This record gives sequence, structure tokens and C-alpha cells, in this order.
Amino acid sequence: MTIGLIPGSFDPFHNGHLEVVERAAHIFDEIVVAAIRNPQKSEPLFDLDERRDMIAESCSHIASVRIVSISTLLVNVARDVNATAIVKGLRAVSDFENELQMAQMNRSLSGVETLFIPSSSDHSFIASRLLREVARFGGDVTPFVPSPVAQRLATKYPGGAR
Repeated sequence: MTIGLIPGSFDPFHNGHLEVVERAAHIFDEIVVAAIRNPQKSEPLFDLDERRDMIAESCSHIASVRIVSISTLLVNVARDVNATAIVKGLRAVSDFENELQMAQMNRSLSGVETLFIPSSSDHSFIASRLLREVARFGGDVTPFVPSPVAQRLATKYPGGAR
């Protein structure tokens, strides 16, 4: 059985993330989506439980998806779930530089390879950071996020996120 591990902070989970999960589901027998607490990023908008729930609801149409939360090294999670590969989405060349370095470190630590999936142009500009900002100031983010995420954003930002 092949298992793709898709890590990310997913704060919030958006249509670009969903595209990567859907495309990876055609490549692997099982997809494990791992919501992480990234200490290099600011305080999260949603806690890990909320993110896990949003991802599960957004991916409910994909039978082969399993959701986990992590607060350890990604390579430890890859080992624990028997991941065949780590899967990362790429929006732009600038993403590649950082992701390549992480992929090389992960491979050196564990031997697990990383597979990069470029996003479609429809989603290449979507970033969780931008979505939080647009929603905070009352903008409509519903075209960019699955409906379960839009509902939770509207709760966090009444009058925004629509």
C-alpha cells in the first residue's frame, strides 16, 4: 500500500490545499493529511482540533484520506504512518527553494522522498495568510475555501468571510 503524507499548518485549509489532496489521492492508496503547529509562524487562528475538523469535513468526499495532528518532526510522523512519500504543493518558484531544502533534510534524516505537486493557476495565488487578512477586514473568501472553512471563518470574523 502506498501512503502519501501531506503536511501543513492549514490555517485555514483552502482550495489550493484541497487540490493537492485530491490529486495525490489519484497517486497513492492512502493520503494522510497532517496539520502541524509551525513555531515559525504567528499565533494560529484555528487550533489543531479545529483545523483537523475543517480538513476532515472538506475532504469527506475522498475515501482514502486520514487526518492527523502533529507537534513533532515530520520524519517521525512519516515513519509512524509508513509514508511512501511526503507530498508538498508548490504555488511558485519561491516556494520551491524552501521546500527543496526541507525535502533534502527530510530525506537525509529518514530516507523518505518528497513529491512536489504544482498547483493549478486557479489556486496558485491562494495563501492562508492572505485569506486570514481578507476575512479579518470583511472580504469575501468563499471562492477560495471549502464551505466548512468559510463557515468557521465567518464565526471568527463576523461580517467578514461571508
